[in-house]
Amino acid sequence: MQARYFTINDHPQGTPARSLFELHESELPALADGEVRVRNTWLSVDPYMRGRMSGVTTYIEPFALNAPLEGAAIGEVIESRDAAFPVGTRVRHMAGWRDVAQLPGGQLEPLPGFKVPEQAYLGVLGMPGMTAWTGLNRIAEMQEGDNVLVSGAAGAVGSLAVQLAKARGATVVGIAGSRDKLDWLESRGVKAVGYQGKDAAQLTEALQAACPEGFDVYYENVGGTCLEAALNTLRVGARIAVCGMIARYNEATPSAGPGNLAMILIRRARMEGFIVFDHWAHYPEFLEAVGPQVESGRLDYEETVEDGLENTPDAFLKLFEGANRGKMLVRL
Repeated sequence: MQARYFTINDHPQGTPARSLFELHESELPALADGEVRVRNTWLSVDPYMRGRMSGVTTYIEPFALNAPLEGAAIGEVIESRDAAFPVGTRVRHMAGWRDVAQLPGGQLEPLPGFKVPEQAYLGVLGMPGMTAWTGLNRIAEMQEGDNVLVSGAAGAVGSLAVQLAKARGATVVGIAGSRDKLDWLESRGVKAVGYQGKDAAQLTEALQAACPEGFDVYYENVGGTCLEAALNTLRVGARIAVCGMIARYNEATPSAGPGNLAMILIRRARMEGFIVFDHWAHYPEFLEAVGPQVESGRLDYEETVEDGLENTPDAFLKLFEGANRGKMLVRL
């Protein structure tokens, strides 16, 4: 059987060029004992993948040049030599950026049994949802009645963080870019603040107007101006959960940190970065808490879908243009 997959041919400096990505085709070997062949139906592209393209080990190994890229995917088992995954099983795995995956059964997860579209397990009930829940509950230790600020609030993680916070009784403010994203936040009862065209002082003023009492929790997805403004609006004892800093991912040279870092001292705040993979043992707890909300429709979620394996790099690059609302997915 033939499989198609994407590779990168160089380590990018700054924003990756489309020409960095190459589509290849090769013949898959016969299945070995314990292996499974999966026809992928949905692929995930995520901002963290940019770091893996740099050739530097961070919290995860970098992508190898001219080797198949990896990422979360969902598919159907079409051939199996692992009794735990018979043909027809719907699974989730990390062999994305390709149409057919072949891997050991130990690297597959059967999809949980909630009555939701299967691609939800790449978004609201997958890594983004788990990241939102982990940052709020395990890192920031959010309490009922807290004032919560979320940057990137209409993205895959942020759009879930604002809703989970509201469901816990928090007063929530979301930072986003485009008018349609701000409208979406406001339609969900979230106070929306735009950042485009604002420097840190202007954004600080807008956040103070949205929540004069200041924030107990800041859920950080962006960095840059958003972080500097957020530091100006903390309450005493605030907790900052750092999920990502997408504003810096394509910078070719190191950038200066916020000039007001002393606010962490002044407000006696705690700032903690986290990687969701370190907390994956709590995924069943997350599913128990959030799965019924998604199944019943109480928790809304957004998806931006690109069609076709060929468009996977384009879907990925659009993440850095702010072109997605909610989870960016590729449908095969």
